[in-house]
Amino acid sequence: MQHASSTHASAIAERYLALWNERDGAARRTRVEQLFAPGATYVDPMMKGSGIDGIDSMIDAAQQQFPGHRFILHGNPDGHGDVVRFSWALGVDGAAPVAHGTDVAQVDTQGRLVRVTGFLDAA
Repeated sequence: MQHASSTHASAIAERYLALWNERDGAARRTRVEQLFAPGATYVDPMMKGSGIDGIDSMIDAAQQQFPGHRFILHGNPDGHGDVVRFSWALGVDGAAPVAHGTDVAQVDTQGRLVRVTGFLDAA
């Protein structure tokens, strides 16, 4: 089992948010394949996806719903064991965020996300 240090958690959170911000479909798909394990799952109060195809489609749908919005890291990611936790904000540059949330992710021994559970702190 890989130990999820704060440095490791920060790296995962940065890669994860870069993936959600990637607007090029082919580049986003590559990022999903690199960051998520093949049978990974994602669930939050608004949506869910499983596997590479399901997660990629879910992120595409979220991008369509919030055109021009970007995710930014909020606070300091942390982790222990095989779990990382980080908070984010979603908004348009120069404007107040439209949502804040916290995601908790389980990481496999290769550093790929196996399960992500998202929580909306404010929407």
